[in-house]
Amino acid sequence: MSDAWPPALKDWVAKCLGRTTPANKDAVQAELRNVIQEAFASKTLWTVDWAGIELPSLTPKPTATPAQTLLKRKAETPNIHAANNNKKSKKASPAKYTPFAASEDQLSKEKRARRFEREHEIERRRHLGLATTSHSPFTTGTATPPTFGGDYDGDELAPDPNVIDWDQHTIVGRSQQLFKEYLRLTEHPNPDNIRPLSVLERTLQELKIKWKTDNNYNWICSQFKSLRQDLTVQRIKTSFTVLVYEIHARMALEAVDMVEFNQCLQTLKLLYEMGLPGRKDEFTAYRILYMLHAKQRSDLNKLIGELTPEQKAHKDIRHALDVGTALSTSNYHRLFQLFAVAPNMGGYIMDFFVARERVRALMVMCKAYLAIPLSFAAAELAFEEVTELHDFLLSHKAAFYNETTTSQISDKNLNCKLASPVLSAAFEEKYKRVTLLKSI
Repeated sequence: MSDAWPPALKDWVAKCLGRTTPANKDAVQAELRNVIQEAFASKTLWTVDWAGIELPSLTPKPTATPAQTLLKRKAETPNIHAANNNKKSKKASPAKYTPFAASEDQLSKEKRARRFEREHEIERRRHLGLATTSHSPFTTGTATPPTFGGDYDGDELAPDPNVIDWDQHTIVGRSQQLFKEYLRLTEHPNPDNIRPLSVLERTLQELKIKWKTDNNYNWICSQFKSLRQDLTVQRIKTSFTVLVYEIHARMALEAVDMVEFNQCLQTLKLLYEMGLPGRKDEFTAYRILYMLHAKQRSDLNKLIGELTPEQKAHKDIRHALDVGTALSTSNYHRLFQLFAVAPNMGGYIMDFFVARERVRALMVMCKAYLAIPLSFAAAELAFEEVTELHDFLLSHKAAFYNETTTSQISDKNLNCKLASPVLSAAFEEKYKRVTLLKSI
């Protein structure tokens, strides 16, 4: 089948493909297909001088002078009489694509692609605070045209009517109500029910006071979700947005609400990637601890690979990485030392997997000893009181003690021979099975 194609054609196709770039690759391939199909249909594959054919997308585009532009417009002006005389002939013979003529469609596509890239850059710079727009609800000041350098063409500054200007459709709230219950939006948001940024800032201060005085998490959570919703519909992404999600994440941790905490954590990741200021190192450490709890090993490895040396040296992240090392090496002695000195609210996240690791540690101890003093085991497993270890063993039905002459719990010794199989069965039933279900 390869003998059916002329060698000159093969060389020409290879030369054209070698000159392609990511920007014009699709256009070059489309033009190659059209040219070859036309030659094949006309049975001129072996007679065409392929080396002399130049594709429009690979032809350098010269800059037209004003005189040339005027001549071009005159040449393109339709002749009314000629149009009337040739109307029937045009209907009978539709316009035929000529691969050797300049492709106006390709030029417009490239121009539109450059405009989209510029609009994306403007959006990114606005989020970073590098450029402002006079009609934006998030920023104030005089509009400053961004400078991109390179081949920027000043005549493209005018907006394209075919491209939606989202800033014109951005909602600016008018409600002055401080507190509002969260309701899922089922229709286009009404500005009369949306609070502007100035009101949302006062709402946040009042919610912080309410949390300290009333400590009603269900109501506080609904208020924070409503606050976050008002920020979202108004497209407000500033340092205040970061602060709202950080505070809500801490409250969710304190209330043992891992669903809301994880949602806040994922949104904060995106906000930090936009360059917005906040407690990035603290919440990066929380992400590491949460992945250790959920055993998301692939995501954890990816996150660790993205950390910079400065981030790894930060005390919060360094602590979280040490916890991961202790877990992977089954070093329970080091693990519970780190649990006792967890910075910020890291201990709240470790609470979710520390019980599992305590059972695992007791299983290792019971294989090494015949009997373990409860006072020693309590200190080793970071229990504040020996009675807490006793209650922990009772909850796992592993409270087997050697006979002693005293009734004090602190003086009792755990019978490892009797406790070991019970602890193993409890671990398989209560922790390993839950882990498998989470994976599914």
